[in-house]
Amino acid sequence: MRSIGQIIGDYDNPNSLGSKFRRRRSAPLRRMIEAVYAEKGEVRILDVGGMEYYWDMLGPDYLTQHKVTIDLLNLKDDIRPVKNPEFFRAIEGNGCELPFPDNAYDICHSNSVIEHVGNWHNKLSFARETTRVAPRYFHQTPNFWFPWEPHQSMAFYHWLPAPMQLWIARHHRLGWAKTKAQTVTDGMWAVEHASMLDRTMVDSLFPNAKIIVEHFVGLPKSFVAIRA
Repeated sequence: MRSIGQIIGDYDNPNSLGSKFRRRRSAPLRRMIEAVYAEKGEVRILDVGGMEYYWDMLGPDYLTQHKVTIDLLNLKDDIRPVKNPEFFRAIEGNGCELPFPDNAYDICHSNSVIEHVGNWHNKLSFARETTRVAPRYFHQTPNFWFPWEPHQSMAFYHWLPAPMQLWIARHHRLGWAKTKAQTVTDGMWAVEHASMLDRTMVDSLFPNAKIIVEHFVGLPKSFVAIRA
C-alpha cells in the first residue's frame, strides 16, 4: 500500500498519477490567470497552505509571461524559504483568519488544505476567508467517498473507526512517515490529520462556486471549487 501511495503521490516525478492530475487540474487555473492578466497586466495570487514546488506545473516562463507573483501563506512551523523570490514570497498566517482586506489579491488558491483545518467551524472560517480576499478563487480537496486515503496512502483508512485507525498507525508506517507511531499521541496525529469532505459539504462551504469533479477509474476522486 505504501509503495502504491508513493507512486501515486510522488509529485517530484512528472509521470506520477498525482503530477498528471495536477497538470490536468491546472487548465481552469491557467484560464483564470490569463483572464486577470488580460484585464490588469499582472496577477497577484495568495496560495493558502501552498508550497513553491506545486507551481512547477506552470513553470517560470509562464509566470514571467503573465507577471504572476504568489504569496505562500503558512503557519509559522510550516514556512519554507523560497528559491525564486522573483515569483514567490513566504508569509505567516492562518487560512481561517487571513490578515488581508477584501479583494487584496486577484486569485486565492488552495490545494488539499481545507480538510486539514480541523472541525466544521474552522472549515466555515477557511471558506469565508479564502473567498473574501480575492474576487476569483480555486480550492481543491479530496473526496471522502473515494476509497483511497491520500494523506496516509492507504485504501479505506479514512472510513475506519478512530481506534482502528490508531491501531494501524501504531503498527504500520503510513504515508511519508519514516516510522510507525511510537505513542498514542503520535498515532492520533495520523487519525486527526485530515477530515475529508463530500460533495454536499463542498457545496455548502462554497455556494457561489462552480464545482469541478475529478474522476479516477470512473469514481469521483476530488472536487475543485472555482469562482472565475
